[in-house]
Amino acid sequence: MLAFAVYSVPPYLTFDPAQSRVELSDSPPFFYPLLVAHIIFGTVALLTGCFQVWPWFRRSYPRTHRWMGRAYFFLGVFPAGIAVLGVAPFGHTGFGGNTGNIMLGVVWLITGFAGWRMARQRRFPEHRRWMIRSFALTTSIVASRLWAGVLLAVQLPRLDSAYGGDQQAMIEAIGSAGVWLSWVVNLLIAEWWLERTDHTGKPKSRKRPR
Repeated sequence: MLAFAVYSVPPYLTFDPAQSRVELSDSPPFFYPLLVAHIIFGTVALLTGCFQVWPWFRRSYPRTHRWMGRAYFFLGVFPAGIAVLGVAPFGHTGFGGNTGNIMLGVVWLITGFAGWRMARQRRFPEHRRWMIRSFALTTSIVASRLWAGVLLAVQLPRLDSAYGGDQQAMIEAIGSAGVWLSWVVNLLIAEWWLERTDHTGKPKSRKRPR
């Protein structure tokens, strides 16, 4: 996560649109400022979230865990999720990819809010479940890069047959599919994990049939 942040974030800390790794042509004036806000706040969520789901850290530093949890939601997920809802409709991943990013932003906000609300109500087993879902969505930005590489390897041999040699069409299709795969698969993995672990994160004991 740290390596990803070190590589991806610095160009946006210059606040120079020319350094953007995202295509800005034909974008509305507010696109770049919201993009920078999303990336900065999203990085806060990514880095603090790593500590929040670390069982040893949570047990050893409960007070720090609580404060970092507040930072994760109020300085990370919430502002980053709001910003992405302003950015996603004007992205360059096509209608399918843009829709996927909008849905990601909505579900990210819902899971983050639910996790915070469960903590406020001291319903900690439910809090853990919602925060694992939230963090699975937070890490979708990392997963999207991995999916892009996989999809490129699969689609490149089909460039001429499936895309008529149109490289831009292939890239748009890869980007659209990668958006959906990055968060839907992460969420499915999170649900699979939750079904097999108890509230402490240990595997559930399975009773053998008599």
